[in-house]
Amino acid sequence: MNTLEIRALDDDARTSGMLADLLIETVAAGGSVSFMHPLSPDAAYGFWRKALAAAARGERAVLGAWHGETLVGTVTLLLDCPPNQPHRAEIAKLMTRLDHRGQGIAMRLMRAAEKLAVEKGRTLLVLDTASEEGAAGLYEKLGFTLTGEIPDYALKPHGGLTGTLIYWKRIGAAVQFLP
Repeated sequence: MNTLEIRALDDDARTSGMLADLLIETVAAGGSVSFMHPLSPDAAYGFWRKALAAAARGERAVLGAWHGETLVGTVTLLLDCPPNQPHRAEIAKLMTRLDHRGQGIAMRLMRAAEKLAVEKGRTLLVLDTASEEGAAGLYEKLGFTLTGEIPDYALKPHGGLTGTLIYWKRIGAAVQFLP
């Protein structure tokens, strides 16, 4: 997909609406991204409005993958870590539209998030993914290391429990942090 553009998303109603549609689609398809099916449009829209407001404050970055005027994927880089963890960031909410999966969009979003994390001076990325039907294979291809699994961590969107896999990756140059 050569015409794919990845960029930071703004806090506006149109973008929040497209993100809400993507989140609803992902949850309906069984994606374990912290929400249960059925996910109401109001709840999805409200989540993204809050997330984009946090991005405007610099607490996170929400990246979108665009194919023309269509938002086809997103990933969030959480930057608001505790004072003793200024060197790390967390990957969250990696999603690709169902009809655009298998085209390398998630990989490009992850690479963009990693690049941004390095630009923000981060040297460690962490993430978690569902044990069942998660994106473990993608994360391992990108060089993330599996720390372990926590069983029965969360409910699946359509019910039942799933474990979570915890991953980490060193990025950028090693930085010495002094108190």
